[in-house]
Amino acid sequence: MLYEKVRADRWWNTWDAVYPAEMIHLPSGTHVALTAYSDANATFTRLPPGHRHGVKLGPRTLSPDHIALEVEHGGTRLIVTMARRTDGAITIGWKTLRHGEWGLRFWLNVCLWREDGSEVSYDPETTEMFVCTGDGDVLVKGPRFPLMATFHDGLDALKAEYEAKGYFYLASRGTAGKLGVLRYNLEEMKDFQVAFAWAPTRGEAAARADAALAEGAAPALPPAHTGRLEGALDAVRDCVAWTTVWDRANDRPYTELSRNWVAQKFGGWGVWLNDVVYHGLMAGLFDKDVAHDNQRAVFEGATEWGNFPCLLTGNDSWVDRSQPPMIGFVTWMQHLRHNDRRFLEEGWPVLEANHEWWWRERDGNNNGVLEYGTSPVGDGLYRGTKLAAKDESMMDNSPIHDEAVLNEAAHTMDIEDIALNSFVALDGEVLALMAAELGLTEKAARMAARAEGLKARIRDHLWDPDRRIFANRLWSGKFAESLAPTSFFALACGAATPEQASDLVERHLLNEEEFWGRWVAPACTRNDPAFHDNVYWRGRIWPPLNFMTYQGLRRYGFDDTAAEFARRCHELFMLNWSEDRICGENFSAVTGRADDQPDTDLFYTWGALLAYVAVAETTDVTPWQGWTLNNTGEDVALDGFLSAAGNTSLRVQDGTLTVSAAGTTLLETTARGRLTHTVLTGPERSVTLPRQDKPAHISFSDLDPTRIASVTLDGQALDRTTTMDLPKDASGRLVVSLKP
Repeated sequence: MLYEKVRADRWWNTWDAVYPAEMIHLPSGTHVALTAYSDANATFTRLPPGHRHGVKLGPRTLSPDHIALEVEHGGTRLIVTMARRTDGAITIGWKTLRHGEWGLRFWLNVCLWREDGSEVSYDPETTEMFVCTGDGDVLVKGPRFPLMATFHDGLDALKAEYEAKGYFYLASRGTAGKLGVLRYNLEEMKDFQVAFAWAPTRGEAAARADAALAEGAAPALPPAHTGRLEGALDAVRDCVAWTTVWDRANDRPYTELSRNWVAQKFGGWGVWLNDVVYHGLMAGLFDKDVAHDNQRAVFEGATEWGNFPCLLTGNDSWVDRSQPPMIGFVTWMQHLRHNDRRFLEEGWPVLEANHEWWWRERDGNNNGVLEYGTSPVGDGLYRGTKLAAKDESMMDNSPIHDEAVLNEAAHTMDIEDIALNSFVALDGEVLALMAAELGLTEKAARMAARAEGLKARIRDHLWDPDRRIFANRLWSGKFAESLAPTSFFALACGAATPEQASDLVERHLLNEEEFWGRWVAPACTRNDPAFHDNVYWRGRIWPPLNFMTYQGLRRYGFDDTAAEFARRCHELFMLNWSEDRICGENFSAVTGRADDQPDTDLFYTWGALLAYVAVAETTDVTPWQGWTLNNTGEDVALDGFLSAAGNTSLRVQDGTLTVSAAGTTLLETTARGRLTHTVLTGPERSVTLPRQDKPAHISFSDLDPTRIASVTLDGQALDRTTTMDLPKDASGRLVVSLKP
């Protein structure tokens, strides 16, 4: 069982792909779920997610340490909390915020069952409900007896009983059955909690539950990100945690797109390629194993032809098409963040094959510039259509492909795409870095040379000299009329000349008739007729486009523009998140709202990329700058994110930047600006400093001064000390080398 590869501290979690108020114990297949019944409208609910169901997904950790959600049913509003307590026991509690009816008539039910149908028992003497799991027991109890303990064939039977017979029906009371239910109402238990635990014996499980109940109410989760662009780190954590579930069909954990429809629409599970890649990127901020779980879900889907499929679900397999190859970029960033070669060693064979597939299958006119397409393999929905080729772009209905047709002989559209070629160039660049790291010298050189050749063709062939922008180009030679933020992806891959880069930013990104405005950046220009369609990629704002645009701004040193872009991403996200807990699949470029039309999922994981960009303004990892730390002088605090130093905290207070890990201060400095290529562990401590406009100091606080072998700044020797005073105009690479 693959659950054995999941850390024991994650065995209990909200693993169900739909229902967020349900805990599953992976080793035993035991479920503990909270359900509700409102007599006012005679409806039972398993508390499915989604605003139309009255469930807001609140703050939580990726582990079950702290979990909160807000529930509204039949006019009654509750805060539900789940938390891991003493010895791994879990409490689930509720606090009533508003009564929609007499509390006597609103019932909350704690349901216990095992997937194999094992008998659940209730002991009226101890008021404990329990089930034997083979190597132990799972036990549930409250601090006082339930109003009823009932048994049913399953949740559907419980629902049918409530909705047909109400809460006065007593015939289902008992002491054993497939589904056991402890029933409580809000007249007697307005604010309440129960505890459940697994242990080798029932007595030990009861003792753990009692200890958890004795701890009282679960504490609130402290903020992870305060000050500048506050709440962004919390939002990324919450979104990834809520959508990290168990894929039953493949017996593995992964982070799904959305709890709102994936299981129902996709037959239980769905790996949409780049969605899951982005999920892994964001998960890497908090949990290396969750990042790896998502990487593995993608790698395991690699086809016999070499590509990663665009979509794999319980119902369908789109193996004829892929999606832009950004997984190599993310894999390299995971390696940098975690200093873990596992990401590279597992990834290299399939990443190399996928890269070669693009060159082999997607150059329909053999000119060295690539197109999206659909190969004659598999039987996935839409295979062999222009729609399938557009699916490969991710931008299914974008106007940038309106003028193209599918060339059936070549199996590609007759339009060379700036995003695809930028991604392939970037993929080649980072795969060359991976190959070098893995000792594959010849492959590294070949990958790098081919990437540079493609960048040159992007500069020459996909640059529209009349409009001074990169654009899609038809085989006829005509540039596509419509533009998208994909034009800026040439910055992310390093293809643009300095003059081209300046034109991209000054003429187009900052142009309020095109991509700029309070809400950035629409998926087509504001002056494009398609903008007013306001549906999907025609006029709306998409977080993945913003993410790559931001990466390009950072790579080319447009730091002021990148900072303002990140601030606007943060404002857009928080407009929807702060009160409504909406993490939009996409957003209106006019109102900033995600819920202004019906074609947008309101808790879609990659929406949190907008918040990720805001986090990156303070700390990030990239192939071109390594680990970065940004001291703008504004106060900010980030707690509990992962770096190469481990579990890390960062603070800027009164102009001083402090970085700590495992309770130890590693770096303290008044240096301003973005510090890059930061290394705070190992035999060498180093950081690259931007030019300072006034004197500053920097201290590697954890070092023993007697272990310092040398200190240099831009190659010039300094005194061997842990604290250095830097003069005005100081800049360059500061290196502290340690003795063995």
